Order: sequence, then structure tokens, then C-alpha cells
Amino acid sequence: MILLSSFLHLRPRRCGPLAGLGRGAGPAAGSRRALRVLVDMDGVLADFEGGFLKKFRARYPDKPYIALEDRRGFWVSEQYGRLGPELSEKAISIWESKNFFIELEPLPGAVEAVKQMANLADTDVFICTSPIKKYRYCPYEKYAWVEKHFGPEFLEQIVLTRDKTVVSADLLIDDRPDITGAELNPSWEHVLFTACHNKHLQLKPPSRRLQSWNDDWKAILDSKRLPPGRGT
Repeated sequence: MILLSSFLHLRPRRCGPLAGLGRGAGPAAGSRRALRVLVDMDGVLADFEGGFLKKFRARYPDKPYIALEDRRGFWVSEQYGRLGPELSEKAISIWESKNFFIELEPLPGAVEAVKQMANLADTDVFICTSPIKKYRYCPYEKYAWVEKHFGPEFLEQIVLTRDKTVVSADLLIDDRPDITGAELNPSWEHVLFTACHNKHLQLKPPSRRLQSWNDDWKAILDSKRLPPGRGT
């Protein structure tokens, strides 16, 4: 079930139900190539932080918790571990549980924006997400979540990988500030999607943010497009 994407060069399908997802006929000679966009899932499409906090408080009503406005740092378990040594494992148990990922709510505007993005001309969109190592439920539920909110045709557009640096693309929209891996110089530009845990970070130019799906994501895509005749 897990797609091994080491040194992966993604190839969009050009026929069938995906032909309407910005992937009709291939580019003609001399035209620009399709822009390839990777979109993270947890914290960008699915409300991981809100879903976690709701389930943590329900399962451990007598334990201290961290309000969303007080979240700092990408790793939830590390911040909870600083509240108490046993809270790190309790936090991890939440997202390792059955139905955690499938029951996450979409972030406001996420589904509509990505559907619009996928229907743009000369644009290939993939949901690029990292499954947790305890894989009993997570990979299946990520596929089921995409099918539920985007439809079965979008299942072809999922990339599951623990290392996003080896996936070839022009843009990666992701809420994790520090994305590292085997490839020291990934092909994509990382656009930081604003989340409760990273909103306090000051980015140095030329790094860019997408504040929310109400932000002008189309302008970010257009800034990466090559003019006709310069496609590769």
C-alpha cells in the first residue's frame, strides 16, 4: 500500500477520470511543461492539530493539555513531553489509534482550493504525505480520507513517503518548517503553510508562506511557471 517514492519522478495520467484534473493532452512542442505541485496532508489539508486536541482531551480529561494558540514546534509529542514525561506517549497514542486520520476534518477552504488547483491548465497536483511508522491504520486511513473528500479519481494523486526531498516537483506546500532528507537540494521550493505551531516563526527571504487557503495560492503557482518555449 505504501508508495516507495525514492528518486521518484511522478508521471500524471493523461486519460480516464483524471483527464479533467489539469492533465488533459500532454504539452505541445514548444509549450511550457506542466507545473508540479506537492501538497502536504496533515496540517495543510486535514486539521491534524484540532483533531488531536479534541481526542486528547476526550481520552485524558484530567491531564493538562496545550491550547492551539500555545502550540510551538512541529512535534506535538515533544511539547507535551515538556508538560510531563508520561504525556509524550499519551499524545502519540492518539494518532496511533484507529480512526484518528480518517476522522480529521478538512481545513477551511482546503478541498475547494486543491480541486481548483488540480483543474488548472498545465498543473499537476499530488498529495504528498508522510505516514507514521506504526502503520496499522495510518496508510489506509489517509487513502480513505482522500477518497472521502476528493473522490476516487484523486487516489492516483497520492504519494506516501517518509522522505519528501526525493520527490521531484516545483512546489511543496507543507506546514513543517524544516524538511530534510536524502536529497540535500530538493527540486521543489518549500512554501510554508501557516499552522498554529509555526505562525510565530520569522522566515528569511526568499522563503514564502501561504497563510491559509484564502490566501492567493494561485499567485504562488504562477510565479513558478516557465514561459512558453522554456519548458523542459
